[in-house]
Amino acid sequence: MSIRLGYDLTIEQAQKLVMTPELIQAIQILQFNTQELDSYVEEQILVNPVLEHVSGEANDSAGTEANAGGSSDSKSTPDDMRKPDEMSAGSKDEEFDWKEYIKDRQYDDISYKQWEDRSGEEKENSYEQYVSSDITLPEHLMFQLHFSSKKAGCRRVGRYIIESLDQNGYMTSTVEEIAEATGAPVDKVLEVLDMIHGFDPMGVGARNPAECLIIQLRQTGQLTETFERVINEHLEDLASSRFGVIAKDMGISPKEVQRMSDIIKTLEPKPGRLFASEMETKYIVPDVIVEKVDDDYVVTVNEHSTPRLMISSYYQSLLKRSEEDDNLSKYLSDKVNSAIWLIKSIEQRKQTIYDVVSAVVKYQKDFLDKGNKYLKTLTLKDIAEEVGIHESTVSRSINGKYLQCPRGVFEIKYFFSAGVSGSHGEGISSNSIKEFIKEIVDGEDPKSPHSDQEMVEMLKEKGIKISRRTVAKYRDEMHILSSSKRRRY
Repeated sequence: MSIRLGYDLTIEQAQKLVMTPELIQAIQILQFNTQELDSYVEEQILVNPVLEHVSGEANDSAGTEANAGGSSDSKSTPDDMRKPDEMSAGSKDEEFDWKEYIKDRQYDDISYKQWEDRSGEEKENSYEQYVSSDITLPEHLMFQLHFSSKKAGCRRVGRYIIESLDQNGYMTSTVEEIAEATGAPVDKVLEVLDMIHGFDPMGVGARNPAECLIIQLRQTGQLTETFERVINEHLEDLASSRFGVIAKDMGISPKEVQRMSDIIKTLEPKPGRLFASEMETKYIVPDVIVEKVDDDYVVTVNEHSTPRLMISSYYQSLLKRSEEDDNLSKYLSDKVNSAIWLIKSIEQRKQTIYDVVSAVVKYQKDFLDKGNKYLKTLTLKDIAEEVGIHESTVSRSINGKYLQCPRGVFEIKYFFSAGVSGSHGEGISSNSIKEFIKEIVDGEDPKSPHSDQEMVEMLKEKGIKISRRTVAKYRDEMHILSSSKRRRY
């Protein structure tokens, strides 16, 4: 039996998604948060000489042809903002002959001079202009040490102790190690350490949390022998509200133990965190601002959170004079095309974020009007269908982005949450349920707090049907103790 193999040539047509470098760049730009976008733009400015930062406020008549100042053409770029099945294979804007364009127009009419200075008018204010320099814990303690001791030896030991404290104000070296490092006797180190214990903030220089609390109680005149023993022997029981165990061991009433616990809760277990740390403080700049005008909410993209770019006028003029040098002409044309794509991608990022947030505001209007209890369930799919984009695009557009509204500043992801169906079929988010639980706990009788099962029944009366395990889960996420630990004597 013989088998014949055939070799036939066939032609077939198929669609295939090709990820061009420009498309990859557009996807990355959409996903970047404000800090990442700023860093990326700085890198592009270093490698592309035709790109420049703007130096002033926007000119209202500029940017219409650059497609970076208006929104009329912003939806024509890039293709990754559409659903994958809507994208054509290897789609890409046609290369534009910028040399001919510049040659045919007057130089002063080039619209890539998007941003022009306006002397005497609104200038962009940076928050750094109003931020004061915070005092660190070592600086605050060194200032007190300078006036507390005139002896050079004490100052040397005190400086070593202060510089060895961690950011919470606790010692990181033993007394013996400090004595060996400074060449001072152990008694002298203990004397200086006792002096530092009297510095502000109270509790600084402690070797453990128990000593920190005892120092604060001593300085406020509340320390007793019983109090000190409770802290030294039952600190973990206090943290877990096991008042009965402590009362039985100490021979006092649970009510007295609870009184001690209330006093301890007013103390600061980490005194050093009241001061600036050496770690960089990160400030949030909202990407979108939502304001209430009459009965509607107006969404605006924060222009100051987006890099503003323009094409260098020098390279525009150089491109006009590059006809005789083909290599130079090609180089400049490529760089200009790359710069324009970057500007268009940044503008499309703004437009996509605007569309997504506008849809979110539409869904969560009750939250904006009435508060957290009225936050509805919302998924990426809901917004994707509303805006007409893919779910992955919605995910990228809200990643690391923040929204400022009359209710405060929220990460946009906050508005996307799962939940349960209400009695009328409407979706109730998990954050709304947590608000209801918090409201129940705040209004309960401290001597007879509600159990998880009782809260299940109370929520059921409000049209929210969830299990006891779900109530316990949400309670733990809000750091609310169980009913037995919330009970007051």
